[in-house]
Amino acid sequence: MQRSTDYFLTSHVGSLPREKDLMHMMWAREDGVPVDAGAMAVRVQQAVVDIVNKQKELGISVVNDGEMSKPSYATYIKDRLTGFGGSDNTYVFDDLVDFPNIAKRVGEDPSRQHRHAPGCKGPISVKNMDDVYVDIRNMEAAVGKDGMKNVFFSSASPGVTSIFFKNEYYPSHEEYVFAIAEAMKHEYEAIAKSGATLQIDCPDLAMGRHMNSKGVTLEDFRQRAALHVEALNYAVANIPAEQLRMHLCWGNYGGPHHHDMNFADIIDIVMSAKPSTLLFEAANPRHAHEWSLFETYKLPEGKILCPGVIECQSNYVEHPELIAQRIKRYADLVGRENVMAATDCGFSIHVGQAAIDPGVVWMKLKALAEGAAIASKWCWKN
Repeated sequence: MQRSTDYFLTSHVGSLPREKDLMHMMWAREDGVPVDAGAMAVRVQQAVVDIVNKQKELGISVVNDGEMSKPSYATYIKDRLTGFGGSDNTYVFDDLVDFPNIAKRVGEDPSRQHRHAPGCKGPISVKNMDDVYVDIRNMEAAVGKDGMKNVFFSSASPGVTSIFFKNEYYPSHEEYVFAIAEAMKHEYEAIAKSGATLQIDCPDLAMGRHMNSKGVTLEDFRQRAALHVEALNYAVANIPAEQLRMHLCWGNYGGPHHHDMNFADIIDIVMSAKPSTLLFEAANPRHAHEWSLFETYKLPEGKILCPGVIECQSNYVEHPELIAQRIKRYADLVGRENVMAATDCGFSIHVGQAAIDPGVVWMKLKALAEGAAIASKWCWKN
């Protein structure tokens, strides 16, 4: 990850809206409906070129493929690793239990109707490396090999994979999560070898606290989170920290989130992960106040904060000056060279998710770039 010394870099968390024809092709494939593989490959390749050009047009510094080839940020793993095929997993968010009408609305989102997460019923190993190499080639076609240094790819962490795909085979959770780590390291290393930055998605380290966790104490959860970080660090042992970033998330869904744990309760564990850059939710109403944590918490040497300064569940478009204020707030606390700016989460973490109109997504990303430019003037030009 490049560190800027004269302006604030911008990025986002990963998923971006897909065009409707690609969305329907993805849904069909996930539901077992025959889809022409050649036509699908051509459509994804063009979608990657289009989405990269769109991000550049909007002023985003570090771009990605929008996750155009993936049905979701986590469930794509079932197509790349062996061992999955047990019963589909179900998820319970503590905050939605209190509001069944909201839970029903979230559950009826079309993107979730076409999402499949079968359990682990056998040993985990690499089944398919072709997909990640196709992702890399599509990106190289969009930016050129020399442009890969300004690109990131997102991959599911061992921990979040273990949440989405319940363990029906391994004797212990530790064995399960390390088996995933052993298999995923091949994807991680392939991405790093391309010259791109690897983003590890780790909502398990925060969202996992209020997801199927009834009766789990904070200390129990911290131990589980520490195990997940240990597995992550094992999987990326051969990749420089500067080429790694990770995303922390409390769940990108339209619920009240009143059961979200505090960032302060896990920051020590999160910062023990190898990636140098941390992307985290910092704009939504439940976590926007947590910037004050860095008034007393000393950022470890070599770490970069990439807070979300626009959120992903509201069609309100943040004013660029508000974005600039949010960026400057972090820069004043941890140093301007240690701050990037991004989004709270992805805009379409499951294909077809439509919390925000696609046109508004582009307006938000443009506002992100404009806000970062204003903050750069405030922090560097004066």
